[in-house]
Parts: sequence; structure tokens; C-alpha cells
Amino acid sequence: MGILERLGSTPLRLAGFAAMALLMHPAAPKAQGGAPPAPTVVVAAPVAKRIIQWDEYTGRFEAVAQVEVRARVSGFVDSVNFKDGQTIKQGDLLFTIDPRPFELAVEAARAEVERSNAQVSLAELEVERAEGLTRNQTITQRDVDTRRSNLSVARAGQASAEANLKNAQLNLEWTQVRAPIAGRISDRRVSPGNLVSGGSSNSTLLTTIVSLDPIHFLFEASEADYLRYTRLAAPGTWSSVRANPFPVQVRLADETEWKREGKMDFVDNALNARSSTIRGRAIFDNADLLLTPGTFGRMRLFGGEFDAILIPDAATVSDQTRKIVFTVGPDNKVVPKPVTLGPIVDGLRVIRTGLTAQDKVIIQGLANPMVRPGVTVTPQPGEIKPATN
Repeated sequence: MGILERLGSTPLRLAGFAAMALLMHPAAPKAQGGAPPAPTVVVAAPVAKRIIQWDEYTGRFEAVAQVEVRARVSGFVDSVNFKDGQTIKQGDLLFTIDPRPFELAVEAARAEVERSNAQVSLAELEVERAEGLTRNQTITQRDVDTRRSNLSVARAGQASAEANLKNAQLNLEWTQVRAPIAGRISDRRVSPGNLVSGGSSNSTLLTTIVSLDPIHFLFEASEADYLRYTRLAAPGTWSSVRANPFPVQVRLADETEWKREGKMDFVDNALNARSSTIRGRAIFDNADLLLTPGTFGRMRLFGGEFDAILIPDAATVSDQTRKIVFTVGPDNKVVPKPVTLGPIVDGLRVIRTGLTAQDKVIIQGLANPMVRPGVTVTPQPGEIKPATN
């Protein structure tokens, strides 16, 4: 190849290299056209509403009355007259203890009463005769006094015999063990043919009975709650006159509605020094016998009425140990406000302190990472609606 040809091909190669260099190293980008738009959030004023405060407690149902049925007399069990776990009435026959030894004791005691009656009658005749003979001075006054003393001894023996008869009859009556209360009975602890002991602290346990209707609900409240309720119950502090100052409602673990209503009937006389709690008790009707002693439940206690501010629970965020609500200020900048939370009412969170009814609370848009304290946002109006029952 000649020199001209080699020189003529060089510009073409240089042009190709320049084109490739432009493709591999584009020119510098154009200057940005300005700041990004402000993030959009939805804001709404809190709901101002007068609400009833209910304080919730976990507790356990307990029978109003619980009885351990024990034998009062010793003997062999003749029969068991109930089915384990059945509902019984007061006075129902539960166990029968062999009555024959006690029937014999009654007959012996009755015979002793008749003998003592005869002795009293004889002593009365002796006294009557002695008083007649003293008028004729046939016997001395000493003899009269002796016969009167014998009459007193006979009457004392008569009273003792009558008491022994009543005791024997009572023991015979106790051979029929009857239900002292109405309720549900447990299983039998002894079977027919067994020897049971009675009449002492070591008497044989036969079974147990618990009452069912009404039924108690026991729970423990904190010292702060106790002080608040004590002040709430003071004269002149109620916002309205109520027939039941402290109504309560309860629901079971598988229930979602508060359908069972009762009332407080007892508060203990001292706080527990270790837990700083006080024991309380409510009473409920149990006509359907569904509430069983020992069952756990959730109870809520009327805590008064007050004006409250409510917002969606999702509008609150956590900042270490504090709860914060983001609001929008007059200059459309995000303003965080520490708040104190209350219970959930009508699906909304009660704000005890930190907000006013005029604040613009951010209810949507908090997930945007651009929404931070001090950032300018574009607020759009929204609405907070309580949940409808």
C-alpha cells in the first residue's frame, strides 16, 4: 500500500474513534430544574366528644357460696342419692348413713324420758304428802325438805333425759345428709358401704357444692384507680344521678360484646402492701348458668364521663418512651406533639393531653419517609369518623 493511501485512511479512523468516545463518555447532564414537590398528607381535626370512660380489668368468677359437705355422724354409707355434677336444690337428699344404730339410740333416750317422768311424778306425790303431814306434825320439816330436794333432782333428770332424746333424734336426722345450699354439686368422694367419720374437725369430706346464681367476679385494681374512684364517689362529684354509681360489664374469652351487666358490691378494707393493689368484687346474675366459678373474664368498670379528644390510633407514633402525633402548622410544616394516650373509644384513641380540637392531625401519609418534623407538606382535608356499633 502507498503512503497516500495510508495517510488518507487515518482521518477516517480518527473520526470513528471520536464517535466511540462520545458514546462512551456522554456530555455532563443538564442542571436540575428545581426542588421536588412537597409530600402530600391528609389532615383532619380531632373528634371532640363527651365519652364514658370504662376501665378494664381481668379477673375470675367465684361462687357466692361454697360448701364442703361433711358427715356430722359416723357410720356406714347406705346410699348416694345424686348424680355427679348435677344441679341441686337446697334440702335435696345427698347421702344416707345407716340409721339403725341411731334409731336404737332414740328409743333408749325416749325410754329414759319416760322413766324420768315417772320419777318426777313420784317425787311430786311425796312432796304433796309431806306437806299434808307437817300440818299434823307427823313428820319433821327436815323430811319435807328432803322430799322437795328429791323432786328437784328428779326434774333435773327429766330435763337431761329430754335433752338426750333431742340429741339422739338430731343424730338420727343427720344420717340423711341434705344439701345446705342450692347450686351445682361435685362428684361423690365416698361410695356406699364405706365407713365415714363425723362430728369433728376431721370429718369425712363427702362432696362440695357451689352456688351459681348470682355469681361474684373478683379482680384487683391499682392504688391510682382506687384513689380516683374514691374521689369520684364523693358527694357532688357525679355528673348525673345514677341508681347504680358503679355499673360494671363483663365478657368471656370467646365474647366480643359487653352483654352481661352487674354492679360492684364489695371493695376490700386495705391495699396489698406488696402489689399496691386492692381487691374488688362485682356481682352478676347468672340465670343461664353459663358463668362458672373459676372462669376468667374481662370486666369493665364505669370510670365517669369527660370531654375527650379522639384520633385514629394509627396517627400516633412512638419516639422511644414517648408517644407523638404529627400535626401541620400554619406554615404547612410538620410539627410533632408529645401526647398522653387514653383508652380506645368508638374505634378511636383518646388523647388525654397534648392536642387541642383546633390541631390539624396528619391521619394519612405518615409512611412517606419525606414526612419529618420541620418539613413542608401539602395538606389535603380529611375527616375522622368514630366507628359505628
